[in-house]
Amino acid sequence: MNGLIGRKIGMTSIYNDDGRNIPCTVIEAVPNVVAQVKTEDTDGYNAIQLALSVKNKKTNQALGGHLKRAGLDSANKIFEFRDCSLEKSLGDKVSVDDVFAEGDTVHAIGTSKGKGFQGVVKRHGFGGVGQATHGQHNRMRAPGAIGACATPSRVYKGTRMAGRTGGKRIKTMNLKIVKVLPEKNLLLIKGSVPGHKGAFVIIEK
Repeated sequence: MNGLIGRKIGMTSIYNDDGRNIPCTVIEAVPNVVAQVKTEDTDGYNAIQLALSVKNKKTNQALGGHLKRAGLDSANKIFEFRDCSLEKSLGDKVSVDDVFAEGDTVHAIGTSKGKGFQGVVKRHGFGGVGQATHGQHNRMRAPGAIGACATPSRVYKGTRMAGRTGGKRIKTMNLKIVKVLPEKNLLLIKGSVPGHKGAFVIIEK
């Protein structure tokens, strides 16, 4: 599995050769640095660990010593790609055109936007009065009854109710790369990618 660590810049749209407008997410993938190369002999499996350093951040002594071997002072994000087919050595840089090409199908991993405490309509898609669910008829966005009568005389675990929404690790699969701009370290991916502007995302294929 090959991939890169990038940052979500925002969204835009471009026109393809057929004149269709395609919504795209712009990912800035500053060249990643190989922080460690794992092999079957030393670690029990094959993998390449990539580090992305956007700006200096405080690093503890253990991580600082680990990154120093790759020529880095600090890293904002570290991620490991198992069974990576890239022929790279410790300290090498990996850019967007080393991994991706236009038309590739990729998966995007990131942390979704946090939406705070939300009710059942927004959190779970309950219908409300117009599409009455759970016996509701006169309260617009209420969840309705949550019990199950005398048996089992309790509320089942996992019952869909109001609560904190978003802020979870999300993997959006089978996205298409529309354009690769290696001179600007940019990827244009069709559709939406989880996370807020400036959030770190993992793009893998």
